[in-house]
Amino acid sequence: MGIEQQIRELEEEIKRTPYNKATEHHIGRLKAKLARLREEAEKQRAKTGRQAAFSLKKEGDATAVLIGYPSVGKSTILNRLTGAKSEVADYDFTTLKPVPGILNYKGAAIQIIDVPGIVEGASKGRGRGKEVISAVRVADLIIIVADVFNLHTIDVVKKELYEGGIRLDQSPPDIVIRKKERGGVRISSTVKQSIDESTIMEILREYRIHSADVVIREEITIERLIDALAGNRVYIPSITVVNKIDLMDVDVDNAIKISAEKGINLDLLKEEIYRKLDFIRIFLKPPGGKADMENPMILRRGATVEDICRKLHRDFIENFRYAKVWGKSVKFHGQRVGLDHVVMDGDTVTIYA
Repeated sequence: MGIEQQIRELEEEIKRTPYNKATEHHIGRLKAKLARLREEAEKQRAKTGRQAAFSLKKEGDATAVLIGYPSVGKSTILNRLTGAKSEVADYDFTTLKPVPGILNYKGAAIQIIDVPGIVEGASKGRGRGKEVISAVRVADLIIIVADVFNLHTIDVVKKELYEGGIRLDQSPPDIVIRKKERGGVRISSTVKQSIDESTIMEILREYRIHSADVVIREEITIERLIDALAGNRVYIPSITVVNKIDLMDVDVDNAIKISAEKGINLDLLKEEIYRKLDFIRIFLKPPGGKADMENPMILRRGATVEDICRKLHRDFIENFRYAKVWGKSVKFHGQRVGLDHVVMDGDTVTIYA
């Protein structure tokens, strides 16, 4: 039996099996096996040369991707936010390849990319959806776009992204797995778990982990444990946008309602994009000179001195000696730090190379 057939049979068995405490162990094993087979199928496709036809070249301070069904107005949103010239028409699949533009906002250069529309079944390859989803995994922010006439597509797009290994608005599982040569599996948890240890052990065995120290620091689900074991998930913040509110008003939670055509609430959307990207400002001070307080470098929260050097020029990393930092990230002003030092908003940095 081929891998694709095994995947279909496992999906059907999971659908047929009611979830309760008695079946938890069995479902956990099935889901782990399904995830592992999907990974093997992806590897086989890669070996046969079926690589993603789309690729996103990241520019600017961060990259946000517009994704949704065809004809929901993504191209119009891109054009209005950035002044790009993405083709707009009244038929599906107008955008056939990624179209980028730059939104300049509050000193940040934010790359916005309009990608081809996806539909239900995209994660399994329908409508070249697998290639689109594979490409958007590099994004710093995903903007899910629907229109007032097709609100149901929001959940469909989220499901397809999830099936493609993209976890929206989540952090990676707080699980540490240290494999050993022998000694069996030892599980320790800092919080009470809702799934029993035998289920965890079965999932570990499905991933061929027979000796390891496993430390769990959150209340996990079967899915979160599998995500930690798979190791190929990406965790990306998201915004949901409902377009064309000039044609009909709708009641929808946790979404920004706009009209790209009429320019309604575009300023609100810009502000939310900026907020979600979690930018910080770093001021650069040349050795022996004064800090430039008028033109800060824009970085993402969690950035390091190495990120600053890379943004200046790769030679700064190769010739790096040390940096001095003034601000919240250090114990005292002018503290010497290395490339791995994490900077904070408002820091002033001098690079010595």
